[in-house]
Amino acid sequence: MNESKKYCRSLHAQISLGTTSDDRFMPNGYVSSFAKMDKLILTEKLDGQNNCFNKHGVFARSHTAPTQHPWDKPLIERWQLIKSDLNDLEIFGENMYGVHSIGYSKLESYFYVFAVREKGTWLSWEEVNFYANLLDFPVVPEIQIKTELKDLFVATEDENKILSQWLTANLGMTWEESVNSPGLLGGYDPETNKSCSEGFVIRNSTSFRTNQGEINVSPNEFNNLFKLVRKSHVKTDVHWTKTWKKAELIDYQKYNWLGYSYLSTT
Repeated sequence: MNESKKYCRSLHAQISLGTTSDDRFMPNGYVSSFAKMDKLILTEKLDGQNNCFNKHGVFARSHTAPTQHPWDKPLIERWQLIKSDLNDLEIFGENMYGVHSIGYSKLESYFYVFAVREKGTWLSWEEVNFYANLLDFPVVPEIQIKTELKDLFVATEDENKILSQWLTANLGMTWEESVNSPGLLGGYDPETNKSCSEGFVIRNSTSFRTNQGEINVSPNEFNNLFKLVRKSHVKTDVHWTKTWKKAELIDYQKYNWLGYSYLSTT
């Protein structure tokens, strides 16, 4: 019987633009709390499906039962190869097999790890990288932080303005401009072919429980992690499950996703 819980709710930064009616924002004072953390991790938010590998199977949003969606089939096949190595680890990542609102021209894998949970603790980013490498998965694209948030934070200034300035300092442009670029994996709008990316996730680099610290959020909401999403991001509709298309991996990939060698015959 599966004993795990689904991925907890990640809240939007107050400057995030791509929220829907059931999304929630971080409360006031969140930037101050993150500025007190020793080190932050800034990653690109990918447009895929949240999936989890654990010893019981492969799960989508719900952890009531293993997923059986057709776009999860390659993950289920991969799980058969790694299930005996997982023990108490739960590997969370973006399932990129089916194209959603963004296509990607530089995909190296159908699964990009963004978090690892072990017995209720979300492991540090260093450990996330360690286990992803051990299981032969890439992690979501990480953006180098050149300027720390704590170095820009001034308690008397507007915290959202400070967050925007921090993002600009590390992205080399405003975050609103950045999501109109292809990001690190060649993102584009499948309908218009224009460059775009979904947004960003900021997390504490150290390990943490879902709800701890001074940010007042609900028990199932992260207070060591938040996200920003571009305006009008979601373009999929109720028909996606019938019309979805498989993503393509980059041409120079000389092995298939399950790890078996192949050479192109074309």
